[in-house]
Amino acid sequence: MADDDRTTTHFGYAEVPEEAKAGLVHGVFSRVASRYDLMNDLMSGGVHRLWKDAMMDWLAPRPGQRLLDVAGGTGDIAFRFLKRAPSASAVVLDLTESMLTEGRRRAEAARQADRLNWAVGDAMALPFGDASFDVYTISFGIRNVTRPQKALEEALRVLRPGGRLMVLEFSQMPSAMLQRAYDLYSFNVIPRMGQVVAQDRESYKYLVESIRRFPDQETFAGMIREAGFDQVRYRNLSMGVAALHSGWKL
Repeated sequence: MADDDRTTTHFGYAEVPEEAKAGLVHGVFSRVASRYDLMNDLMSGGVHRLWKDAMMDWLAPRPGQRLLDVAGGTGDIAFRFLKRAPSASAVVLDLTESMLTEGRRRAEAARQADRLNWAVGDAMALPFGDASFDVYTISFGIRNVTRPQKALEEALRVLRPGGRLMVLEFSQMPSAMLQRAYDLYSFNVIPRMGQVVAQDRESYKYLVESIRRFPDQETFAGMIREAGFDQVRYRNLSMGVAALHSGWKL
């Protein structure tokens, strides 16, 4: 009877026990780590780089700030942040050690080693004290967290007063016709691409499904407010294929 009362959550379109999701997500990213950056370029035609640059433009990193990049994987956001903010520092946290290993191999990691640290950890239970960071970012990662609301609450906890949250995530297009066209591409092309490039169709099928299960822009903005953030705003990117969400700890 106890099994019937277990809380479930979604893993793509499948319903799984809540306690199982982190392990399943860990498996996905362990399998795709070595081809993760290449697949991002292929899937988006390189546009993800423009989205991340737009994130930095809105974030406007400042010298001396301390960044926590959660689900930071191969370090894309941290490297961009440190490039724009002399004397800043960053911690890249990810659930999957193999993703961090790929990040450490990048040339930028060696050049910025004195300002950059890597940590394995869970977005829902961050291994850092209260008020430890000036900026918290999570890029294409929060939809993979078992309980995104808990992750947002943890973000608030580790930010200093005046600190800023910024989330970059796939979202929903306002045009039904464009959304249908995007769905055709996502469900038919991306898993096949994953099979050819990463030899892993199922992981990329999950990633497409996880995008469709993620809340739309207004709903997610409401979740950020519920976590305790103020001045919550969002900006659509590429007509809503992705969105940037910003909030402040005041």
